[in-house]
This record gives sequence, structure tokens and C-alpha cells, in this order.
Amino acid sequence: MKSKLPVLTLKGSPHQMGYEHGKKARTEIEHNLKVYFQRFKSETELSHEVAVSRAAKFLEVINKVSPEYAETMKGVAAGSGQEILDITALNVRYELMYSQFSKIGLKPAPKTFGCTAFATLPTAVGNGHLIMAQNWDWIPEVKGLFLKVRNENGPDVLSFTEAGVVGGKIGLNSEGLGLLINGIVSSKDDWARLKKPFHVRCWEILRSKTLGRAARIVSQGERNCSANFILGQQKKAGRGKVIDIESAPEAVCKLGLDRGAVAHTNHFSDPKILGVKQVLDEERLSTLQRYRRIQKLLDRTVRAGEKLNLASAKNMLRDHYGKPESVCRHSNLKLPEYERYETVVSVIMDLPSRKLWAAMGSPCSTEYSPLEL
Repeated sequence: MKSKLPVLTLKGSPHQMGYEHGKKARTEIEHNLKVYFQRFKSETELSHEVAVSRAAKFLEVINKVSPEYAETMKGVAAGSGQEILDITALNVRYELMYSQFSKIGLKPAPKTFGCTAFATLPTAVGNGHLIMAQNWDWIPEVKGLFLKVRNENGPDVLSFTEAGVVGGKIGLNSEGLGLLINGIVSSKDDWARLKKPFHVRCWEILRSKTLGRAARIVSQGERNCSANFILGQQKKAGRGKVIDIESAPEAVCKLGLDRGAVAHTNHFSDPKILGVKQVLDEERLSTLQRYRRIQKLLDRTVRAGEKLNLASAKNMLRDHYGKPESVCRHSNLKLPEYERYETVVSVIMDLPSRKLWAAMGSPCSTEYSPLEL
């Protein structure tokens, strides 16, 4: 079983950290750009020219709302030898793809991407630590890596990202704060809103010292596209807290925990509350099935009084009920190759210990390896 994790340790100014990211992951970044520009065209009907023109508009936005993020992207471009607008397109690929999913998502053939995430309060865990866990299901060809970032201003961060993307999407920081994410598609998703991009929000969340600050980053202002954010924080032994926030472009909704646990996949719990229509064609087979299954697994364990531990968390993420559209996701061979998605990385985070365990690829065939901030 493969176990080695790709890890970059970054420190210095934003540009220096970006440059090291770009230099050390040069081959992976070149690969990801090729994969995404092919997917933009085949899956979301975006030519390279259109994608880059939209990225140029977002670069202006990022320069204004998050100069440090913009400077880090410029460092990645310099270090990898790529054009800044191509790197920007990679960093705003969420907006470029999800707004297109919203517009073209009613095609007869369903796509099936997504993620399964859950979190459990310290009272539901054997060692009294807040646990957050997720399978991130996406394009299997995408190259991912982990970043250990030593920030000059703000908490240190350990996160998973795609090579070339500055903002980690699953991770924790030195303040005991953690982040899990789920993509959602709504009828109001639109890149042309030109608001703070998804990956910039993730980057800011992981640099937050408090859960309240992280929640405000999700909820303040409008968003280009919809997403779900599970946020948690536990600095030391004792009480921890988890917040689940569903966000649409113009509204957010906080979801409560059920007997010490919360789980989410890739659909809204109640889209009417958020003033949107659910676009489910690309997830109609997978997200509902995975949601029911992860809830059942939690019902049978922590909600029935059984204390969660690392082994039981791994078992949940390796679950194959309904395969291939299972919690442990595998390519659906009935779909065209460019529409196949599978688990790219599986992560379990222990917040107060600032430690995570990760498996690159399907966790059923890859052993988890530990990483510590």
C-alpha cells in the first residue's frame, strides 16, 4: 500500500513562499494546468482564451481583496515558469467550473463529483479531541500536495491543496482551527459577480485565530458560487466547537449538530432558505446516497454512544456501500472518461494535537500516513 505524502514546507514573504511552491512543484503544476484547461473545454465549454480572460478579471479582484494571496500566486508563476493568468485560472477554477455547472448542469447525462465530510465533538471521541474528516472526490488526474506554511503574520497552517493553488481547502492551523469543504451548485452561481474567490476564502479561514473570524469570512458579503464549510476549533483538552455553514451567493445558513456530530456531502439541506434552486443533475446519484450513508454510519457509532477513534474514522471513509458512488469513491465506468471522479485524498484531523492522517487516492487501497504541524 502506498503511503508517502507529498509535502512542501514554506516560509518567508508571500512571494518567497509562492516561488518555492512553484519551483518545487513545477512538474505537477504544469500537469494540473494541462488537466484543467482540457476539462474547462470538454466539461464546462470554456476555451483557454475565455478561461484566461475571466481569470484576468479575478486577478484584479484578488489584488484588491487579498494582496498577499495575489503576491503568492505571482511567486508560484515565477517559480514554475508559468503565465500569471494561467496560475490565476487554476486558483479560481472553482468559480470557472461551478458557475458553468450551474448554467449547463441540466444536461441529460449526470456528472458525479463531490466530497463526503464529517466532524465530531470531543465528547464523542475516545481521547476527547475534536475530529474532522473528509474524502475529497475530484478529477483523478489532478496532482495534490500538502503545504506546511510558516506564516510571518498569523497562525502556521497545514493543509491539502492542488499543486499551484495557493489556498488549501482541507486543513488545520496552530490555533487548533480546522476546515472541511463541499462543493454545491445552485441556480444563482455566477463567476461574473467577481467577489472574493472560494480558494481565497479557504486561505483566509486557515489563517484565522478564532472560529468566529473564520465564520465571518464565509458569511460576509456575497459569493460567486455556493459551497459548504465545516469549521471547528479546539486549542487544548476540554471543550471544542463545530460550525457547519451552507453558503449560496446571496445568503448563508448554519446547520446544527446531531448528538455530537455533523456530516455533509454536495447538496443543500433546504435550498429555499437560501433563496436558490438546487442544481443536482451532476450529483443526483451520488450526493444523496453518500449523505444517507455517512449519517447512518454516524448513527450506528457516535450517536449510539460509541466513542470515535482513528480506526473507526478510517473505516467510515473506506466504506463501499453503493460503490462506485460510495463514501470511498471510485470511477463510474459507465460514464465517459472525462466525467469520472474518485477519491483523490482522504484526511482525518485531530485539532488539539495539530495532527492529521492522510491517504493519497482511495483510502481502501492506500494506507494513512501522519503529518504534524
